[in-house]
Amino acid sequence: MARHKVDAMTNQAANPESDIPGKPTSASRTTLSHIMTHNDTNLLGTVHGGVIMKLVDDAAGAVAGRHSGGPAVTASMDEMAFLEPVRVGDLVHVKAQVNWTGRTSMEVGVRVLAERWNESTPPQQVGSAYLVFAAVDADGKPRRVPPVLPETERDERRYQEAQIRRTHRLARRRAIMELREKRAAEGLGD
Repeated sequence: MARHKVDAMTNQAANPESDIPGKPTSASRTTLSHIMTHNDTNLLGTVHGGVIMKLVDDAAGAVAGRHSGGPAVTASMDEMAFLEPVRVGDLVHVKAQVNWTGRTSMEVGVRVLAERWNESTPPQQVGSAYLVFAAVDADGKPRRVPPVLPETERDERRYQEAQIRRTHRLARRRAIMELREKRAAEGLGD
C-alpha cells in the first residue's frame, strides 16, 4: 500500500470533515485521442498550440469531473510544455490523471503523445501540462472532492511533485499580493 494511501485514511479518521471516501488514481484516469487535420494548423503548417491546449483542458476536465463526481472548472494551467511539433496526420493521445487533491481542488497531470496515423511506430511524447480544477456545485460554489489514493510508486511521486507545485503556486500568489499591497501603500498604481 502506498504511503499516501495510509496517510489519506489516517487524515480522514483524524478530520471528521473528510468523510468522503478516497478514490484511486485509476478510477478517473483517461485518454482522449484525436487525429490532427489541416483545420488544426498554424501559419507554420504544424498543429496550433491552442488546439493542443484545448485537448489538454478537455481531457483534464473529464478526469476532474470523474474524480470529483460532478462539475469541475479549470482554475489554472501550469507548466504547459510543447516538446515537439505536432503535424497534420498525427494521431494525438492526451493522457490525464488526478495527481493531488485538496479540499475542493485537484491537480490533473497531462501527457500528450503523437504518432503518425499510418505508421506502426510508438507514440512520442510531444507535450505535458499540469492543471488545477475546482469542483463546483450547481450554484458554482466550491464543493469537497474525494482524496486521491496513489496506487503505484509513480502515482506517489506525482502526488509529492504536485504538493511542491502547489506550495510554489501559493508562495507566488502571496508574493504578488504583498508586492501589490506595498505599491498601493506607496501610492504607485498599476
